Amino acid sequence: MQSEFNPFESTTTEKVRQIIQKWQSYLISERRLSLLTASSYLEDLKEFFTFLLDSLGKEVDLEDLEKLTITDFRSFLAWRAEQKIAKSSIARGVSALKNFFRFLMREGILENKAIMTVRSARPNKILPHPLSSEQAQQFLKIARTLQKESWQAERDVALFTLMYGAGLRIAEALSLNIRDIPLEADVMTITGKGNKQRLVPLLPAVRQAIQKYLHVHPCLSPDAPLFIGARGDRINPGVVQRTVRQIRYALNLPDTVTPHALRHSFATHLLQGGGDLRSVQELLGHSSLSATQRYTEITLQDLDRVYQKAHPRAH
Repeated sequence: MQSEFNPFESTTTEKVRQIIQKWQSYLISERRLSLLTASSYLEDLKEFFTFLLDSLGKEVDLEDLEKLTITDFRSFLAWRAEQKIAKSSIARGVSALKNFFRFLMREGILENKAIMTVRSARPNKILPHPLSSEQAQQFLKIARTLQKESWQAERDVALFTLMYGAGLRIAEALSLNIRDIPLEADVMTITGKGNKQRLVPLLPAVRQAIQKYLHVHPCLSPDAPLFIGARGDRINPGVVQRTVRQIRYALNLPDTVTPHALRHSFATHLLQGGGDLRSVQELLGHSSLSATQRYTEITLQDLDRVYQKAHPRAH
């Protein structure tokens, strides 16, 4: 665990590094952030201290943090913008800094409210990029052909079928153990962001794909990870992402096709099939309806294309 904080050794004092480690534990154990989000926050903080090291010309200590002004924080944001960092990443960095300084105040370490007045540029609105129904079927078909070991091929098909058929995030799917799959039920419980639980459908096609995989699963202990790698450990997300890149190349699909595109496809195809927005929100585990509404824009765009192509008055 300590190696995760090595990037701060050249930019901060030992005291600050100890506090950063406590903050990281707080994000995961108390704030219940996902490991991915906590890691991203840590990376944002590392960039901030790299900037301060260059600005101050010395390792950053607590006194330096207490003296920072709104100008210092805005200079950091300008520096990141000059590096062509995406607005969404800059906005996340502001959130990370605010969280860190709130933690410092909460722990009685120091107080600096300047960061709380900073507003980053609103990220550009980016619509999700789902697969078409035909592409989704081709995706699952190709997934079966890429692995040399038959059990790994069944694993990939089961994983991608589950993500597409239930709208799971990659982290949610890979965190499952064998006991978490109720093969006799029509729904299953998923623990998502913020440790929030939701019910998702266990469709017959999904159940069948998982059953086929379990028949060849090397370890059938109920507490074993459902999706495992070649060494028997829980499969790494990087391995899944590499497989998706191979499928993308085989089908000549755009770079927007990532593991998360399967979740986008789940939501979009539900709405196109007549699903209501609130139900899709519940299935995806979105806390805000606005996050789900993005998919209605995709559906409306599809309807407009059909209209422009087929309606006699379109032209």
